[in-house]
Amino acid sequence: MIPVSVSPALAAGVPTTDRVDYSAFVTPAEDGACRLDLAVDGITCAACIREIEDGVAGAPGLRAARLNYTTRRLTVTLDEGADAAAAVARLERLGYRAYPFTQSREEAIESAETKDLLTRLGVAAFAAMNIMLLSVSVWSGNVSDIDPETRDLFHWLSALIAIPAVAYSGQPFFKAAIRSIRAGGLGMDVPISLGVLLAVGVSLWETAHSATHAYFDSAVMLLAFLLAGRVLDQAMRKRTRAVAGNLIALRGDTARRIDADGGVTEIPVLAVKAGERLAVRPGDRIAVDGIVEEGTSEIDASLVTGETAHEPVAPGATVHSGTLNVSGALVVRATAAAESSLVAEVNKLLDAALLAKSRYVRIADRAARLYSPVVHATALLTALGWLAYGAGPHFAILTAVAVLIITCPCALGLAVPAVQVVVSGALFKAGVLLSAGDGVERIAACDTVVLDKTGTLTTPEARIANRADAPDDLLALAARLAQTSSHPLARALMLAASRDGLDTSPLADAREEPGRGVVARFEGVEARLGSADFCGAREEAARALAADPDATAIAVSLGERRAVLTLRQTLKDDAAATVARLKGMGLAVLIVSGDREGPVSRAAAAVGIETWHAGAKPGDKTALIESLTAQGRRVLMVGDGLNDAPALAAAHASLSPISASHLAQTCADALVVGDRLLPVADAVALTRRALRIMRQNLWLATLYNLVAVPIAVAGFVTPLVAALAMSGSSIVVTVNALRAQARTRSRAPVRAGRSAAPRRRLEEVAP
Repeated sequence: MIPVSVSPALAAGVPTTDRVDYSAFVTPAEDGACRLDLAVDGITCAACIREIEDGVAGAPGLRAARLNYTTRRLTVTLDEGADAAAAVARLERLGYRAYPFTQSREEAIESAETKDLLTRLGVAAFAAMNIMLLSVSVWSGNVSDIDPETRDLFHWLSALIAIPAVAYSGQPFFKAAIRSIRAGGLGMDVPISLGVLLAVGVSLWETAHSATHAYFDSAVMLLAFLLAGRVLDQAMRKRTRAVAGNLIALRGDTARRIDADGGVTEIPVLAVKAGERLAVRPGDRIAVDGIVEEGTSEIDASLVTGETAHEPVAPGATVHSGTLNVSGALVVRATAAAESSLVAEVNKLLDAALLAKSRYVRIADRAARLYSPVVHATALLTALGWLAYGAGPHFAILTAVAVLIITCPCALGLAVPAVQVVVSGALFKAGVLLSAGDGVERIAACDTVVLDKTGTLTTPEARIANRADAPDDLLALAARLAQTSSHPLARALMLAASRDGLDTSPLADAREEPGRGVVARFEGVEARLGSADFCGAREEAARALAADPDATAIAVSLGERRAVLTLRQTLKDDAAATVARLKGMGLAVLIVSGDREGPVSRAAAAVGIETWHAGAKPGDKTALIESLTAQGRRVLMVGDGLNDAPALAAAHASLSPISASHLAQTCADALVVGDRLLPVADAVALTRRALRIMRQNLWLATLYNLVAVPIAVAGFVTPLVAALAMSGSSIVVTVNALRAQARTRSRAPVRAGRSAAPRRRLEEVAP
């Protein structure tokens, strides 16, 4: 592809009026196709998915178009050499604007939409309050002694407030209604716009003819309620951040390149090229895939593969981006650029899973597809019916307006967001941060839970497994020596000593010997912390590891005294209770881990899970989720590592610990705060209750219409009464939504019994 220069403003994600050469942003795809990612501005509801995908379908050379509703990201697949601008032009004809997908553009759209909705809501609410003050004066005057001139003045003052407020605050609905009509559809915004505009138009007519009533308050109040619902919906929807930003956060912003003269230069990770030599210090994450040329160390790959045991590496060993260099300094020759590393492969799996997941349509949007045509038909038939009956045009139109207002989907618009706001508070109290607007519905619908082991069933940080065998003074000494070490397990020693109230102040003359340990003088005696050989405790370490093969041994010595501490990730205290509670709610529970078979099988036995799978790579986990989905199961995936991200995105719903990698957090529908696992069960219980209340609200909104619409059609309701009735229905569903904050059942620990059924590998259940 011929390089195309891009203006600095466009590269920074700033809007520009310059022509955009979209071919500069096209990347190769499979089967000779090309791919273009676009950030789309103007998306308001899930119905836009079909409108946009169908709208660009006829572009020359277009193979497929998929919109991710969560990220507002449109992925267009084109024939090689096809004009990408044609698809963008079709989007613009539909009323949407598209930009090359960048993180800054994504954040700018989100911030602008939120600010815009809040501003319009403020204007509508302020106008409604002022118009209502005037309306109250008119209502009281109509039953006493108000003269027509004063009433007309108040009506005109109401018009002066209402017309600018409606013109400004109603724009999100008016624009969406125009787009919907142009696309040949009738979305929920069409009856809203018609009701508001007709109410204002009829009110102007009534005011000009000195009528007793005007309905400016109805129109503005309607907009205020609907904007409130949209703001609630916006508040509950977390836009998934661009994956590239999370990968940079995971890998680190810089790498240390070894130049030809032997000097070391710190460069951006994205500037690393294949063949370059990188210096990796102990405690650093490896920036890109490569081969070790110099040095020996151990690699912690738990974040990438789920493997808890540290892997020893020496010259010739292959290392992957995202893994942690534990002990010795290394020189690594990059075998792939940053964009072609293992992390990038996970990114491809993740994108595919997110695109498939984004097609989920929320419950309120499904109801709205049937609702809108019925509203229009009812209002039209009402007007025609009264005209045929002999009523005048004024009465027929006024009655049709009342029908439109009284059937306006305000209660429907609030039914789901109101419950989401309430249940998000209840989840927060339970230790769960909801991050996806439709996460409540998807978590509640799950019938199978797939748990990762490392960092999910187990503690995210290593802990001392043989604490009872370690004397307090030697543990305190180990913690004080660890203050000088860059070894990742040094933190575990310091935390353990701090929890026991021991002295953890650093030793003044301690020095670290890379790859071996820390040495210092303590009370005139040499003290050491590090490998068994370094501390002269080889036999003690062998016995400790024989008793606990999943652990890592660290030795501490003070003169002739020695102790070996075994560190490993231990099962969370409430893991067994959580599994038992999930089973009690009727869910099947499985373990899928990238760790070895031994640690996985022992963890499964300890928490009472019969079905497990070990040694799973990121692609294997995703394939397993897809297999379970094909069997008709709705999977709730719980994981924390980079290797879990594609499976989290592919699952029907997903949870991730707050300590998880950035990429895993990005893909999760909710985050679990703290080291406890029981909030996972709380999340299922609370969301199931919330889903029941959502459905109740939708039925309440339907029942309200079944009662109110016939009365309005019969001509017994004015637009003002219709607006009040509509407001009443909104209050009813909001009050009902408050029930979603009820506490979950007793959180007392559940004693998980061991199942008598023989444990089976997951392949026997889901090949």
